[in-house]
Amino acid sequence: MMSTQQAPITLEICAGSVTSCLAAQEGGAQRVEFCDNLLEGGTTPSYGQLAAARDRLWITLNVIIRPRGGDFLYSDVEFEVMERDVLACKKIGVDGIVIGLLTSDGRIDIPRTKRLVELAAPMQVTFHRAFDVACNPEQALEDIIATGCNRLLSSGQAATALEGAALLKKLQAQAGDRLIVMPGAGVRGHNIAQLVTETGCREFHSSGRAPFPSGMTYRNPSVKMGAPGQDEYSIVETSADLVRELLTNANLALE
Repeated sequence: MMSTQQAPITLEICAGSVTSCLAAQEGGAQRVEFCDNLLEGGTTPSYGQLAAARDRLWITLNVIIRPRGGDFLYSDVEFEVMERDVLACKKIGVDGIVIGLLTSDGRIDIPRTKRLVELAAPMQVTFHRAFDVACNPEQALEDIIATGCNRLLSSGQAATALEGAALLKKLQAQAGDRLIVMPGAGVRGHNIAQLVTETGCREFHSSGRAPFPSGMTYRNPSVKMGAPGQDEYSIVETSADLVRELLTNANLALE
């Protein structure tokens, strides 16, 4: 039996479409991080996508505020876009935003991060994996806390959260009750229980994605529209079954 002292695990699903948002909800996730262009690490979805998701979701809807792929050093024009997107999210009734801004020397961009946190209020704010390419993780964590962010998404500055588990555990202890540390990157059904045990964290981030076949019956084999090697007749979406598996295995670790 799960200990009465321990709350169930909270699972956030990184959803790349409204379809994936709904699958996350069906599978039992408590929250989605809605992103477009997942192959670029996620960018802000369109207003139409956000409106459709907001109308259909009863679970928490967080939205990434990122105007482009690449690094996390933004121009004045790009930052203006981010400000406008935060206001659009607030207007549409989004529950939270997800941001990450660095200076050129790899530190947290404190003034701009604070500006977006203040603009977003009363929405919650997660600082995303820009943290994982910042210098001095302990200081970076303190800087993020100082900006007023509520949560940090991190792989522990490693390729996967499992590889970064030791740092994630240290960050969790350092943050205490000032901020939630949420492991993400490579979190799967087969390893989430190990991550629960090794990090001490209680919120986790995964995509829970699987390929689904296209409904196209006519297919032109001589024309490719996407990236080389990409199967354009296989659509990758969040799977409700994989979300259920993640939650089940994570909570088993608490028994």
